[in-house]
Formats: sequence, C-alpha cells, structure tokens
Amino acid sequence: MRPRVSVQDSALRNGNFSLQINPVRSEDAGLYEALVAYDTEVQSCRVELGVITVTISPSSPMVENEPLLMSCNSSHRASLVETCWFHNGRPVPTSRTFCSLHGALSILRPAMSDAGSWRCQLRYSDNEIVSATYNLQILGFDGPTDPVVYAAAGSAVD
Repeated sequence: MRPRVSVQDSALRNGNFSLQINPVRSEDAGLYEALVAYDTEVQSCRVELGVITVTISPSSPMVENEPLLMSCNSSHRASLVETCWFHNGRPVPTSRTFCSLHGALSILRPAMSDAGSWRCQLRYSDNEIVSATYNLQILGFDGPTDPVVYAAAGSAVD
C-alpha cells in the first residue's frame, strides 16, 4: 500500500501506533491488526475499516441538461435497507427529476442549481448508518435568464 500508508515514528514512542492511509481506496476495506512488542509484553488491536464510495456516471465534467447517475456503495456486509440523498444539507425527495433506486440517484436534467455538496446515507439491516459526501460540479450557463444583455458601445461586456 506504499506510498499511501504511513506510521509516525515519533508517535510510537508515546504508545500511538496509528496507521494512516491517504487516500483510502475501496480495496482497502477489511480487517487490520497491529502487534506491538515491548520487552516481553505484546499488545495487539484489531480495527475493521469500512469504505463507502460515491461514483458519478458519466465521469466528470458533468454538463447541464445531460442525465447523470450518482451511485453510493459501501463495504458493509449487512443488507441495505434504505438510501437517503441530501443536497447542500437538505433531503432530496424522489420525483420525475430525481429518481433513487438501490443506492443510486439519477438526475435526468441536471441544472447549475444541482451543483454543490451531495451526501448519500445508507442504512443497513443491522441499523448501521454510513454516509459519504461528493462535491458535484456542473458545466453550464449560469447567467441571466433573459438572453438579451445590453452594453454601452465602447464598454466591455461578459
């Protein structure tokens, strides 16, 4: 997993044998075990790393009015019970524009107003709740709704 993994040697002297993974990948999910031997004593701990991913199709850049699909997947082993989506902190109700099915959200005609922070929240049969955030960027025209713009002759206009 090198060079994505590090252990801070200075922290080891203080009893901190933390493992840092940056960036985390889907394949990093699983059970991790640390063994630390000091004189005749051996300490161990186990940590299970769960990974949740949000993917976009087609891949970036997203273009205004072209359908997109956001998928949310987790390494959690229980069965998925519910998927909720949030846009800029507000719940997204499913409708003709936003359709949700099995951890995925389809936006049929994305607009510039759909850009921003999207969070998927997955709830499993064992009541475990996991979530992940994705910052969606959409290319499009974010100008006046009236297509006529007036400018003085000799001046600059955007």
